[in-house]
Amino acid sequence: MSTGSLTVVSGPTAVGKGTVVARLRAEHPELMVSVSATTRPPRPGEVEGVHYHFVGAEEFDQLVASDGLLEWAVVHGTHRYGTPRAPVRAAVAAGRQVVLEIDLQGARQVRRSWPGARFVFLAPPSWEELVRRLVGRGTESEAERERRLQTARAELAAAEEFDHVVVNTEVDATVAELVELIGLGTPERTW
Repeated sequence: MSTGSLTVVSGPTAVGKGTVVARLRAEHPELMVSVSATTRPPRPGEVEGVHYHFVGAEEFDQLVASDGLLEWAVVHGTHRYGTPRAPVRAAVAAGRQVVLEIDLQGARQVRRSWPGARFVFLAPPSWEELVRRLVGRGTESEAERERRLQTARAELAAAEEFDHVVVNTEVDATVAELVELIGLGTPERTW
């Protein structure tokens, strides 16, 4: 049996973490991408256990008190999000490669609780490109974009805390670099 491992993928807002990890998962279904727990209610179209584990405040408190989360945070001052420890531990013990897509704060917590993990920072090709991607999403107000860009400056300064920095210039190349870092095989093509 192969040895499982944990890889943390982090980086600033709009760098493309979600896009890259979704492609990685699509090309490598043997990979486990952790599903976070959250106290916020599901949005339309979100599926329990696929997008998030939707839990009440009391259940989240229990997870925190029992050390059931690898990392957790309050996001936007209201709802809590965290990575359940048990499924990650079980998957790694079973020899699976596990990826966490989390923010800088969460990555720092995981470094303390799982020191053997591999930490990958996704960086933008340039500051200008990061701003272009954030504005291009069109999902945030001007004030929210400014807040996120301020946070992004601090996050970019933390890149040196990571084992590897991967510049997300183009999704296919970024995924290929992650595949190599994680030690995954070449995906089977169906064409």
